[in-house]
Amino acid sequence: MDAPTLTTLAIAAVVVALLALALAVTAQLRLAGVRRDFAALGGDGRTDIARVAATQNHRIDRLSAELTGLREHVASAEDDVRQSLRNVAVVRYDAFGDMGGRLSFSAAIVDDLGDGIVLSSIHARGESRTYAKGVVRGRSSITLTPEEQQALVSATQDEPSRGPQHAKDRS
Repeated sequence: MDAPTLTTLAIAAVVVALLALALAVTAQLRLAGVRRDFAALGGDGRTDIARVAATQNHRIDRLSAELTGLREHVASAEDDVRQSLRNVAVVRYDAFGDMGGRLSFSAAIVDDLGDGIVLSSIHARGESRTYAKGVVRGRSSITLTPEEQQALVSATQDEPSRGPQHAKDRS
């Protein structure tokens, strides 16, 4: 073969070699990315992708079951909170005209459904009397005084999130 043909063949061979090198580098970079993704899935390089996928699927199923259990616990806790006596209102007043200082009080303590108790303490000069009346759904089978009714209305209309630490003081 003559020199120009050999030169052309050499140049073509170099171009093909460079193209093959570029393809090899690209393939190596893509393979490194796939290995990185495989490792992120929990593969150790000795396990096939199907086994890694099955393991991940099992983990997802287990997490889903745990999530369902947690939702049931949260629903139960929410139900317990609704039934807790956490809505409180206090009405202070003077039971007798000759007494000052608003030492008598009525306190309503109910859950979110309006079930609970109304406590009243009537303070007089020589004695103090305390009364308790049960409440179901915001009503009592025993007649409530106006102050007890006011405390009950305040407690049942209070925001549930406020709780007993924010007891109201009404006059």
